[in-house]
Amino acid sequence: MKKLAKREEQIMQVLWEIGPSFVKDIIEQLPDPKPHYNSVSTMVRILETKGFIGHKAFGKSHQYFPVIQKDEYQKKAVDELVGSFFNNSISEMVAYFAKEEKINEEELQSIIKLIKNKNQ
Repeated sequence: MKKLAKREEQIMQVLWEIGPSFVKDIIEQLPDPKPHYNSVSTMVRILETKGFIGHKAFGKSHQYFPVIQKDEYQKKAVDELVGSFFNNSISEMVAYFAKEEKINEEELQSIIKLIKNKNQ
C-alpha cells in the first residue's frame, strides 16, 4: 500500500467519515482554502488508480467510495511511523510522547488497563 500525500489523506478522511460522495461533497468537507473542483477531481482519479477508492457512475457523474478502510491505512501509517522514528519500539514512542508531554499519567494508565484486559 502506498503512502498518501497530505491532500489525498484529507480526501480519504472525508470518504471514511461521510461515506460515498461526489467531488462537490468532498470539497465541502475539506479545510479552507478550498481546492478547485478540477484539482480534487484529478486527485480522486489518482486515488482510484492507486486502489484506495472506487466509484459508481450516475450518467456523467461519479460517486466515490473508499475501498481501503481507515483502520487498514492507519495500521500501515503507524507501523511506518514507529519503524522510521522509534526503531520499531512502541515503548520508545510512548517515552517520546511522555517526554514531550503529549501523554499524561491518566492516559498512560488507560493504556496499561487496555493491555491488561486484552491479555486476560
